[in-house]
Amino acid sequence: MVVPLELLQQLKASDFTDQQEYVEWQKRTLKVLEAGLILHPQMPLDKSNSAAQRLRQIIHAALDKPIETGKNTESMQVLRSAVMSLANRSYDGSYADSCHWADGIPLNLRLYEMLLQSCFDANDESSVIEEFDELMEQIKKTWGILGLNQTLHNLCFTWVLFHRFVVTGQLDLELLSAADGQLAEVAKDAKTTKDAEYSKVLSSTLTSILGWAEKRLLAYHETFDRGNVETMQGIVSLGVAAAKILVEDISNEYRRRRRNDVNVARERIETYIRSSLRTAFAQASSSVSRWFFHLVKGE
Repeated sequence: MVVPLELLQQLKASDFTDQQEYVEWQKRTLKVLEAGLILHPQMPLDKSNSAAQRLRQIIHAALDKPIETGKNTESMQVLRSAVMSLANRSYDGSYADSCHWADGIPLNLRLYEMLLQSCFDANDESSVIEEFDELMEQIKKTWGILGLNQTLHNLCFTWVLFHRFVVTGQLDLELLSAADGQLAEVAKDAKTTKDAEYSKVLSSTLTSILGWAEKRLLAYHETFDRGNVETMQGIVSLGVAAAKILVEDISNEYRRRRRNDVNVARERIETYIRSSLRTAFAQASSSVSRWFFHLVKGE
């Protein structure tokens, strides 16, 4: 069963408190179909696939005007035809008995990320709810459905904590510490897990975290002041930890250089210091040059 498709057909506007709520729900549900069947399918999808093109057209049209989802309506029949053609595909080109609408790991991780986001208090975005432990136990029951495990959970939860720290102002030390602690669990997993799909997700996630951290650390005198300097230690720890995993457990280059006793943490710290000093010196030199120029002109 393609769950979003069935929901679109079974739920009506009268099931919602108002028409606008129904319209927004319909758009979200169509977006889930798009993510599972077009954006992140497990089986590669030919860009010229006619069913995919029809589904894109339907979703695009629904952004302007809601589609009629009654069982026998023409719009619903066209939608069902496009969805089922995509969901029943198989590697040999034939149509299988089972539907594959949410097999792609990127989509499943995105769905799981949304579940983890529900652990935070709606009234205090940086705090978890009181029922955190009970809710987490319920969330973990989805692992079998989404094809996840403890290793992927650790990585996904690290990203959720990091992202929550970023979007809530980058000042909550508890969130930063939690993200750093969870990343330590990811580091342990990275040394023992050699699954190719996991490595792709791991590399993408850590590259994003490291990129964000280094934007702040390569010129840290511009980033940190009295108001946020307490977060610097945590951001350094996060950036260095991400770099170590990327280099030591993912990069083939490190394996070739292992005999040279590469110290990733030391290299990153030295890079941050040298880069920040160069930036500060360049800015100071520019200021002095401007001052001297105005002095010579007598201004």
